[in-house]
Amino acid sequence: MLEKLQKLGHLVGNTPLVPLEHPSIHLYTKLEYHNLMNSVKARTAYYMLSSAIKRGEIHEGTTLIESSSGNLAIALATFCQYLKIKFIPVIDPNINGVYEDLLRSISYQVVKVTDRDETGGFLLTRLKKIQDLLHSIPNAYWTNQYQNPDNFYAHYHGIGTELVQHFETLDYAFIGVGTGGTISGISNRLKEAFPNVKVIAVDSEGSVIFNDKPKKRHIPGIGASTVPELVKRAVIDEVVHISEQHTVEGCHQLFENHGIFAGGSSGTSYYAIQQYFQDKAFAEKPNVVFLCPDNGVPYVQTVYNAEWIKWLLNQSVCIS
Repeated sequence: MLEKLQKLGHLVGNTPLVPLEHPSIHLYTKLEYHNLMNSVKARTAYYMLSSAIKRGEIHEGTTLIESSSGNLAIALATFCQYLKIKFIPVIDPNINGVYEDLLRSISYQVVKVTDRDETGGFLLTRLKKIQDLLHSIPNAYWTNQYQNPDNFYAHYHGIGTELVQHFETLDYAFIGVGTGGTISGISNRLKEAFPNVKVIAVDSEGSVIFNDKPKKRHIPGIGASTVPELVKRAVIDEVVHISEQHTVEGCHQLFENHGIFAGGSSGTSYYAIQQYFQDKAFAEKPNVVFLCPDNGVPYVQTVYNAEWIKWLLNQSVCIS
């Protein structure tokens, strides 16, 4: 099984790092949607699966289960389909419609929760459903992206090492936070090579990861309704919270100014960078990097849809 999985290894990692024009910084982005199934989560899925297979925790009779807002579920479903093992993603209403349709096509079964948890999100409800499935399905295995150290190592050895190999010096890294695996792995690797690099955690307003007041969020892929264990391993210098309205603006700016059609968390990080550096001046332009974890196709009905944007703005007005 491991040998078969490794045949897809060449489709994961070594993604393009491209420069973007900016008046005051040397700005770069890593296009993670060049991974298999168009997202950074292919790295996580591949590393978690290969490690679990090596340990003997996954075999031909395993039913894999995971809670995912979309990208990890898509990646796991793809690998499981290839390995001919069952996969059940637990999703919620915030998932992109395109992703839900795809998951229902390539997964053994899809479980969708609809009840919000006490924070106003769905994560805690999804995690409770995971426990129910683990107790009711024989040979069930939960990859547990929120606590699995392989999620950390996927990005420590992956993006982190690739960035270290590219840059002679790196001054800032803006990284969106969800499960914490990406920022924990990358930040530790970068700090080893560039002790003075500033790691800026980018989170969504309403996410509780960094003690923001919880509220309903509508754009998946960034933020969480609880504090993931892996975040505690991250080496973070500053935290920036971005509203979902500004996430939408960031996505459109990234597309209109640079031709990069990227997903919600990409726009969140891009907007954070514009705000962070707007009043800063440097004798020498610093090197700044951020990730584009997925592309914009799954967001055509939301972030790139004029009617949905009006609806989102109305939600903000109603809340305020």
